[in-house]
Amino acid sequence: MLNLSARTAGFTDSVIRRMTRISSQYGAVNLSQGFPDFNPPQALLDRLAEVSREDFHQYSVTWGAQNLREALAEKQSRYMGFPIDPNGEITVTCGSTEAMMAAMMTVADPGDRVIVFSPFYENYGADTILCGAEPIYVPLTPPDFRFDPEVLEDAFRRRPKALILCNPSNPCGRVFTREELEIIAALAAKYDAYVITDEVYEHIVYAPHRHTYFASLPGMRERTISCSSLSKTYSITGWRLGYTIAPPEITDRIKKVHDFLTVGAAAPLQEAVIPGLKFGQDYYDGLLAEYTRKRDLFLGGLDGLKLAHTTPEGAYYVLLDISEFGYDSDLRFCEDLARLAGVGAVPGSSFFREPVNHLIRFHFAKRDETLLDALNRLETLRAKIPARPGAPA
Repeated sequence: MLNLSARTAGFTDSVIRRMTRISSQYGAVNLSQGFPDFNPPQALLDRLAEVSREDFHQYSVTWGAQNLREALAEKQSRYMGFPIDPNGEITVTCGSTEAMMAAMMTVADPGDRVIVFSPFYENYGADTILCGAEPIYVPLTPPDFRFDPEVLEDAFRRRPKALILCNPSNPCGRVFTREELEIIAALAAKYDAYVITDEVYEHIVYAPHRHTYFASLPGMRERTISCSSLSKTYSITGWRLGYTIAPPEITDRIKKVHDFLTVGAAAPLQEAVIPGLKFGQDYYDGLLAEYTRKRDLFLGGLDGLKLAHTTPEGAYYVLLDISEFGYDSDLRFCEDLARLAGVGAVPGSSFFREPVNHLIRFHFAKRDETLLDALNRLETLRAKIPARPGAPA
């Protein structure tokens, strides 16, 4: 037999999705893979039912239905603070996963370098490798998950083609300050690099923190590919609708890459999501209020159980410190957690380039009763998974 691709030889399956399967296997409350267990807004469900009886069952325009791109341009122009051309600057993709891949393939050639902050969403490293590029990892140092500007500039001195910026960050929940973003912007300009942003949690930013769109910074629009998704904002992760926003000359290339990757996103779902894009500010205020309440509920429960954790500034993830249990493998701990305590989590090592094995990720995009069920199960955690010999007291 001929050898298979050397580029993908080191790949494993997604640890996040694996933990969902393990959660199902043991009947655990799944706080691993970040999807809600509540319905999307009723307006989207109503339009979806209508669309099923209308003529939206064939291919849409490859880079997105005209009316969807217009609705996206109107909404994002309002929030990003500059006018966006629906025809020349938007590509609708099959989720933000494809948006990131199309963006990476648009800017990176084999042998190029790409800066990735660590911890990172697990796809970023794989995307870089699939492009034949080399990732340069720059640590976000716990517990505050801030970067050292000099370490970052050292990475830029290696002349990367691009930097990937997830803001708010998955998994650590950091919301980068404007000052931090300006440091990144200055380095991107100095070393002539692109910035590919993942801003899917743009509307889930907890007070007093504020989200700054990287493309809105002076001089950055021309070198930024803004990637996002409708999955988290409208609780439709299964609809797989994402998009890129970039200058026309970059978007023209993204459209071609996207065409050969997936042809196009699902036409009926493109039509059904449009009412959501026309929601007023009250919807986004309500979304943030609801996630703020869920964050307080879940983190308050962890505090009550005296389980050490991070406090996210944005998104809906929390990292739990499992040092007290003395495991050498956080993956093994998560398997035991699902099997013995009935709660699903993601091992933190799947997000870090550094040898981090003492953190696991929960998410709290769940109904109150689901979160309370998980907290009730975690009450028995220390009894069902006692600390191993030599673990910190």
